[in-house]
Amino acid sequence: MADAASTSAVGLNAGTDLSIDPLAVMRIKSLPLRAKAVVEGFYNGLHRSPFHGFSVEFSEYRPYTVGDDLRGLDWKVFARSDRYYIKKFEDETNRRCYLVLDQSKSMGFGSLDYTKIQYARTLVATLAYYLTLQRDSVGLMTFDETIGEFISARQREGHLRQLMVSLSRPVAGTGTDLNKPLTQIAALVRRRGLIVLVSDLLAPVDTLRTNLAYLRSRGHEVMILRTLDPRELAFQLDSPSMVVDMESGKEIYLDPDAATSGYQTAFEEHRQTLQSICDSLGVDLYEIRTDEPLEEGLFHLISNQRNRNIGTARAGMLASSSRTGAAGGGN
Repeated sequence: MADAASTSAVGLNAGTDLSIDPLAVMRIKSLPLRAKAVVEGFYNGLHRSPFHGFSVEFSEYRPYTVGDDLRGLDWKVFARSDRYYIKKFEDETNRRCYLVLDQSKSMGFGSLDYTKIQYARTLVATLAYYLTLQRDSVGLMTFDETIGEFISARQREGHLRQLMVSLSRPVAGTGTDLNKPLTQIAALVRRRGLIVLVSDLLAPVDTLRTNLAYLRSRGHEVMILRTLDPRELAFQLDSPSMVVDMESGKEIYLDPDAATSGYQTAFEEHRQTLQSICDSLGVDLYEIRTDEPLEEGLFHLISNQRNRNIGTARAGMLASSSRTGAAGGGN
C-alpha cells in the first residue's frame, strides 16, 4: 500500500480533462454553489477515471492497508467494487478540521479575471463542503494583521451555511501577521485535529517555525495551501514603473531589470525557507496557482487523509510486532 497516494494521483490525473476551469467556477455568484460544483466535478472525474474505486463511500470507508484487522473488512463493498475497504472507526469519522484563511490586502491581488482571495475563499468553501459531506467537524478562522472571525468546529445542521456566510464577507484588513492566527488557534483548539492554512505567505516568517512546532507538539496535523497568482511566480516588469504596496499603500519606483532580478532572488529564498521549515516539522506545504483547477486543493486534502490512515496502520502494525517480539522474548 506504499503506492496508495500515487495511485490516487493517477486516478485524479486521468480525470483532469473533466476538471472545471476556475474562471467558470468564479462566474458562479453563490459561494456554496461554487463549492458544490467543484466537489461534484471532482467526484465525477474519479468515477469516470480508471481508478473510480478510489471514490467509493469516502464518508464511511477507507482502503485496506497492510496491518489492518481483517475483521474490519466489509465484504459487501468488496462484492460491489472488487476492492478491500475497512469500515472507519468512530474517531476517524468524527475528525476535527480548522480552515485558517488569510484575508489580508495582498490576497486581493490578481492578474486574472479574479483575485487570490476570491480563489482562496472558493477553495476554503470547497474544503468545508467536502468535509461536511464526510461528517467531519469543520471550523473556520480568518485573519489579516488581526484575527477576523473564529467559528468552532462543529458538525450539525446549519453549520456549513454559517461558514459560507462568514467567508462571503468583504475583506477589511491590511497587513499580514502569521503569528497571531497560529498562536490563537493553538490556544483555542485543544482536541487534536487537522489545521489547514490557506495563505500566500507573503509575510515575514520569523515566528512560523515556533508556531508550527507548537501546533505539532499538541498533536495537530498541519497542511498549508500556499495560494499564488501566476504573475507572482513569474514576475516581469516591462518598463520603469511606480507601483503601490497593497498592504502599506506606499508608492515605490521600480527599475525593470533590477526589480525582476531582485524579486526572483528574494522570492526563491523565501520559498526555500518555507519549505525547509515545513519539512523539518512534518508539515505538508503545497503551492497552488490561481489558474489551476480548484480540485487540486481538494486532492491534497484527501491525500493527507489517506497518508494519515496508512501511517496509522503502519504504526499499529509496528506496535503489534513489538508486542509479539516482547512476548516471544519472555518465553
